[in-house]
Amino acid sequence: MNRIKKVLEEKGIKQTWLAEKIGKSFSQTNAYVCNRRQPSLEMLFEIAKVLQVDVKKLIDSDNKEGR
Repeated sequence: MNRIKKVLEEKGIKQTWLAEKIGKSFSQTNAYVCNRRQPSLEMLFEIAKVLQVDVKKLIDSDNKEGR
């Protein structure tokens, strides 16, 4: 499970914007955001770069927020 949706909400960023920045369709990006599909490790790092967060913030680590 990833925390992409939570980070997008915290930053006030829309999924459509993220999809454009990572070069994926809205439906693919939505699948990542809604945890229907997990992005590859490379894509997870790209998403973290685009969102300007540490990749660790995108990974659900036993619900330990802010770590």
